[in-house]
Amino acid sequence: MTGVELLALAASTSLLAGWRLYLVTFVTGVAMRWGWIDLPDKLAALDVLANPWVIVLAGAAAVFEFCADKIAFIDSLWDGIHSVIRPLGGALLSLAIVDAGDPAWQVASFLMGGGAALVAHAGKAGARTLVNASPEPFSNIAVSTGEDVATAGLLALAIANPIAAVLIALILVVLSLWLVFAARRAIKGVLARVNRTPA
Repeated sequence: MTGVELLALAASTSLLAGWRLYLVTFVTGVAMRWGWIDLPDKLAALDVLANPWVIVLAGAAAVFEFCADKIAFIDSLWDGIHSVIRPLGGALLSLAIVDAGDPAWQVASFLMGGGAALVAHAGKAGARTLVNASPEPFSNIAVSTGEDVATAGLLALAIANPIAAVLIALILVVLSLWLVFAARRAIKGVLARVNRTPA
């Protein structure tokens, strides 16, 4: 893997950690444990993810997150709790992937991973808050399931082609952030019209 591919893998994994940290950790650990992916020497620090205890804990957390994320408003509470955990997890994943001996690279990869996970998390949490405003439960379940599928698919792509995965993940993050701002503008417009309407 080239340096550019390593950075792309670190960035895409960190972005995905902003959506589903436990799923990313679990799938990567299982794939390593069963030999589905062979890590180059530069990724040896990720061996900890293949530890049985890490796999069990990440799997249990992924199942809990999968269920909690389907219930309106519980998913927003879960996102609120993970506003620090996901960026920190993304930063640590990035640091483990880049595994640079130079302290400057270590700091840069840690900040890049944390920032990528934070942006992805903010877009997800903001978009889901707007989805929760819908009175029916099906849109929340559909959006959550879409996030599960996108995370798993992009994680597989990140292992096979990290540069393509990071480009697609960036597009999805930008789209989710745009949707949040567009929806907020629309809601403000509706509230302004309601406030101007005489009683």
